[in-house]
Amino acid sequence: MSTDLAFSSLAQLSAQLAAGEVSSVQLTQAVIDQTTAVEARVQAFNSINPEDALAQAKASDARRAAGETLGPLDGIPVALKDVIAVKDQPLTASSKMLENFVSPYDATVTEKLKAAGAVLWGRANLDEFAMGSSTENSAFKATRNPYNLECVPGGSSGGSAAALAAGEAIATLGSDTGGSIRQPAALCNVVGLKPTYGLISRYGLAAFASSLDQIGPFTRTVEDAAMMLQVLAGHDRRDSTSFKTDIPNYRAALTEKQGPWKLGIPKEYFGEGLDPEVGAAIEKAIAFYRERGCEITEVSLPHTEYCLSVYYIIATAEASSNLARYDGIRYTHRSAEAKDVVDLYYKSRAEGFGPEVKRRIILGTYVLSSGYYDAYYLRAQKVRTLIRQDFLKAYESVDAILTPTSPTPAFKAGEKAANPLAMYLSDIYTIGVNLAGLPGISIPAGFSSAGLPIGLQLIGQPYREADLLAVAHAYDSAHDWNAQRPNL
Repeated sequence: MSTDLAFSSLAQLSAQLAAGEVSSVQLTQAVIDQTTAVEARVQAFNSINPEDALAQAKASDARRAAGETLGPLDGIPVALKDVIAVKDQPLTASSKMLENFVSPYDATVTEKLKAAGAVLWGRANLDEFAMGSSTENSAFKATRNPYNLECVPGGSSGGSAAALAAGEAIATLGSDTGGSIRQPAALCNVVGLKPTYGLISRYGLAAFASSLDQIGPFTRTVEDAAMMLQVLAGHDRRDSTSFKTDIPNYRAALTEKQGPWKLGIPKEYFGEGLDPEVGAAIEKAIAFYRERGCEITEVSLPHTEYCLSVYYIIATAEASSNLARYDGIRYTHRSAEAKDVVDLYYKSRAEGFGPEVKRRIILGTYVLSSGYYDAYYLRAQKVRTLIRQDFLKAYESVDAILTPTSPTPAFKAGEKAANPLAMYLSDIYTIGVNLAGLPGISIPAGFSSAGLPIGLQLIGQPYREADLLAVAHAYDSAHDWNAQRPNL
């Protein structure tokens, strides 16, 4: 019973809570028990606080008993990636630079979850400052894939994906700068949604690349993702990039919108580097939609070949600017070996940042430096516009675009650690979505012969998450990939 609760969907548990078949304390205790049983092997969390979670669960049960329930998420344990601020809880970004930092305020998404009655549970591990695709770059621990503990869970939100896959949470939050929600979702057999840039406030998110970062949910089903998005979406005056738009009923849209849809298959995404088993799984998904009456059309995104280069110019440039605030003077790591103020800057940053973060700061500083700004950064921004125009042109003839999420299933831990370019290619199918500011979702689409999950990516039109979720729900609700559990 306890294990079943920990692996149930948010929608199922919400209904059980409403019917009085289970209490939030029972549910939260089931999640804590499962975490106690598997966390030593999965290593999904940087920190947990069972006492605080149970206190929140008791408060939820008290509200429900008094007839003051706050909504479908009331009493549901939700874990947050350790870059999202929760007042009076650690916020480390998996970096020694913020190892002892405790947030004095809530992020907007945290406020929304609290207002919805969610039980905030655990700080999920990540690649340091969200820079990586394997969650091996954390300063504290390497998270493992629950489906094969010798493999990575993807990244940078690997802790959020692995925690959900292992039954250590009912839903989690991550951030996606170049695929950091969708790629680990694909590798861990869960749903990962990256909303349109501006739909969810980034206030309270430790910034990596501000024009690309976006917060989004990990869930077991597309229906759960719709329920989470309903709570998280909306304009926030504290985030200057937040966009005012109508927020529809995302869950209702799953049944209201039945298609058939016109789906585009970008020819540039099915070439060299795609694992044959991943390709076969995606072909089956295409066949599923075709059998439902959907019109399948080949589309072209001709500037796809430039996505990786453009991303690593823009993202590193913004990272070098954003991370300049970590100087050893205020709330960050301060070197005890410094001899003067200049030495304090050097030594604090040298000791506080890991190798991948330093690599990106150096690259970003270079492309922004005098004499190279026009040659690299400005040119990359121009090509970024062309990449977005490719997608918008494709949407003149299709409703959504269907691709693999990751070119391969999960790879062995350490396999790509010494080759940054090979690691960067893990995000080759997800980066363009961030550059274009579009919504994208990864849903479970099968397993490889080695038992490793495979993800299907659907890319939607700006601020039309309701349509995107409906297309994804059609596949997700007709398959039981999300019912599979890892053998831990």
